[in-house]
Amino acid sequence: MKERIFLKAIMAGLYIGIAGLVYLSVSNKIVGSFLFSTGLLMVVAKGYFLYTGKIGYLLPYQKGFIRMILLTILGNFVGIALVGVLFLFTGKTEVVQLSEQIMIAKLTFGPLQTLILAIFCGMLMYTGVHGYKSIENPIIKVLIVILAVMIFILAGFEHSIANLLYVVLARSFTFQTILYVILWILGNLIGAVALNLVEEKLNLTKA
Repeated sequence: MKERIFLKAIMAGLYIGIAGLVYLSVSNKIVGSFLFSTGLLMVVAKGYFLYTGKIGYLLPYQKGFIRMILLTILGNFVGIALVGVLFLFTGKTEVVQLSEQIMIAKLTFGPLQTLILAIFCGMLMYTGVHGYKSIENPIIKVLIVILAVMIFILAGFEHSIANLLYVVLARSFTFQTILYVILWILGNLIGAVALNLVEEKLNLTKA
């Protein structure tokens, strides 16, 4: 079971990493954000384990959930790191330079600003993933994933897993980067869990 979760998390990291490379390679942000959404679509369609898609279901707590989340984060990082490290050998310096610029910009945000941007992203990721699971119309469920991704990218919200690609490509392994990764992870958790709790409350009220 542990190995299965870990492998599914690695696969999610690989697809998000590849989607991130596509986004970085496209000059038009709208087109890039649309193409990036294919990464999350593949993750939800195949049932892979992505941190931002799982953490919203933290409450009510179930036994083994924390272990699953830790394996998911680790697997996501391994998958994205593999994509990033391999890409560094391609010699496409323009993508690496863009990643460096993005990381410099992200690290200029204050901690509170960063946390809030991550919270908004967590809300959108929960909306996209939960919508895909709960909406029956096949067109609407795909559209909600695409729009959730496009909105978080175009708005500049902080996605803890996708941002790891920039970290690897920019080789930004500093104490500040580690602190911001923690803020991204925490913010995504707060946003996703908050929306899930509201959803559960509405369902109970309706019942």
